[in-house]
Amino acid sequence: MISNAYAQAASSGDAGLIGFLPIVLMFVLLYFLMIRPQMKRAKEQKQMIEALQKGDEVIAAGGVVGRISRMGDAYLTLEIAPNTEISVQRAAVQTLLPKGTMKTLQ
Repeated sequence: MISNAYAQAASSGDAGLIGFLPIVLMFVLLYFLMIRPQMKRAKEQKQMIEALQKGDEVIAAGGVVGRISRMGDAYLTLEIAPNTEISVQRAAVQTLLPKGTMKTLQ
């Protein structure tokens, strides 16, 4: 009986590697379902922020809608109403709106 137990233990050496297979598969699944799409969205957001120009209509953090009137390296000045401007960080811009959207909101 003891010899049978040793024989089984010796043949189960590959079982240790197969035991890691579900963990590896879960990591691959996590990468394709969560990590990769998040990196893609972050890249698109960065490209959108870098492409902003004076006169673009945007939605900033908190839902503030405005037109870019001045731009700096780190901050933008948004005109949110006639003669009313606020300064926000570039990173606070969430969405670029089509031209003329502000007129339809008023």
